[in-house]
Amino acid sequence: MAHPEPEYRERIDELAARAAHDRATFEPPENPPDEERAMAFLREGLGPLVVLYLDARTADRDIAFSGDELAQFHRATNDWLALYARCYGVAMEPDATIRKAAEVLIQTDDIQATAQLLTQVPPRPTG
Repeated sequence: MAHPEPEYRERIDELAARAAHDRATFEPPENPPDEERAMAFLREGLGPLVVLYLDARTADRDIAFSGDELAQFHRATNDWLALYARCYGVAMEPDATIRKAAEVLIQTDDIQATAQLLTQVPPRPTG
């Protein structure tokens, strides 16, 4: 298996740094939910992160991420899922893998549905 190209490593670093910054500077909404802001975290953060992972996994050659790179994927995935939930007034520490997020995105083809299924936020109607 080939190691990621420098552009993969740079993009992982960039997205992980942005996720950490977004989480560190997050101010919760006064009147949740703030669905627009939640979607921004998904469109600008979680979505591109999952697409980067999928792009590497579906490349013409096998790409092997290092343990550090997988840890960055994991932290960033969960930072953005936590921010998404906080936009709905829910404080949580998700523990979803990038692989699980990618699998759910492939099944749903919808980043918001992916975040909802991974966090259960907002709760799905019963009945």
